[in-house]
Amino acid sequence: MLQIWGKTPLKGHVTISGAKNSALVLLAGSLLCSGSCRLRNVPSLVDVSLICEILVALGVKVARQGDALVLDASDLTSSKAPYELVSQLRASFFVTGPLLARLGVARVPLPGGCSIGDRPVDLHVKGLQALGADVQIEHGMVNAYIRGGRKRLTGARIYLDFPSVGATENIMMAATLAEGETLIENAAQEPEVVDLANFCRAMGARIRGDGTNRIVIDGVPALHEADYMVVPDRIEAGTFLIAGAITRSEIMLSPVVPDHLTAVIAKLKESGISVVSDAPNQLRVIPASSYRGTDIETLPFPGFPTDMQAPFMSLLTVAEGNSMISETLFENRLQHVAELNRMGADIKLKGNIAVVRGVPKLSGAPVLATDLRASAALVVAGLAAEGMTTIQGLHHLDRGYEHLEDKLRGLGAKLQRVHESTALSAPGNSEETVPSPLAECASENTPSDPLSALI
Repeated sequence: MLQIWGKTPLKGHVTISGAKNSALVLLAGSLLCSGSCRLRNVPSLVDVSLICEILVALGVKVARQGDALVLDASDLTSSKAPYELVSQLRASFFVTGPLLARLGVARVPLPGGCSIGDRPVDLHVKGLQALGADVQIEHGMVNAYIRGGRKRLTGARIYLDFPSVGATENIMMAATLAEGETLIENAAQEPEVVDLANFCRAMGARIRGDGTNRIVIDGVPALHEADYMVVPDRIEAGTFLIAGAITRSEIMLSPVVPDHLTAVIAKLKESGISVVSDAPNQLRVIPASSYRGTDIETLPFPGFPTDMQAPFMSLLTVAEGNSMISETLFENRLQHVAELNRMGADIKLKGNIAVVRGVPKLSGAPVLATDLRASAALVVAGLAAEGMTTIQGLHHLDRGYEHLEDKLRGLGAKLQRVHESTALSAPGNSEETVPSPLAECASENTPSDPLSALI
């Protein structure tokens, strides 16, 4: 569990890691290349380790070189992803489109991941069917193959009923090797979609329109090797902006892409917090003596990101006045409300709407992380609370934040990770009392270096 002693000002600079949500789909996209690819700025996370294990099971050679991964998918030996790995990670379903495009067949179990709501794969399936695949779902397994004995998928015009990021990415990857032109209408516009398109273009794909709701892919026979850098993580950057704001601290962060954080920065400014850009890839948060409440509605990009809803709620618990947060994308993504209330917050729930009444202060308490972004919300709340906050459920945190405790400690935060049997009553400075960032997952046979078993 993680112990945090709050009310400690933060100061300094924090380095933002590569984007988890980009890295996962780019790793799946490496299956499209018949040679080897090098991905740089890949975060060391449990989720990254899981998808690498899936790639290895499919026959991909994976090696870590510092913050880079070298992936050689020239000799795929299997079209079936292992259930025991796919069941732990929703992003594992991204291998379906690339496998179908490369091998003409894909057998992928229905995915798992955080329990934040229903995230069906029907849009993925409809898109692949439109490209000429026969897709059957039986006994929890998605079985797909190219119809009619053809060797390649066929370009098509595809309209998405909802701008799903995952469906847009899966269809786009499959279409890169299809015959003819594919048009995806009502496509997702998230930065991670653009990052995937840039990676595919680096391998020789012909894609245009990414970043808009209309993406066009002209299929090519094969993709070649590439060296590519993962975009900075906008959600990690937003989390650190809130960490600075909630602790009334001025901190700097880089590298970032400010345009990826437009909605978050706008809401911070509405609350009375200034965010300035001192350099093209750097942001600085300038706190105020008091904050105002604001209303938030989660929406697809460029709207306010659902992944930032929970951390921002922590900030609003200590803002003056009332705030209303509407979660429109996932029905179970307000489970952190009960835990924040345990810390002294005043939040009322009605369906997927949370009404937050600002309180003068939060108090440290034992709390439980229920999903990835909820865990980040509890960490930033603990930084601002009086006394000690103890957070359990750290396996969620380790899925999406690289070296979070080390980064916060570098800013001056007082926190440490301990096993319950050795929990301390006061913060220690000895590194010996701080287990590895992935120690919480050791019981699940996850190595302390997530990729050490693959090298």
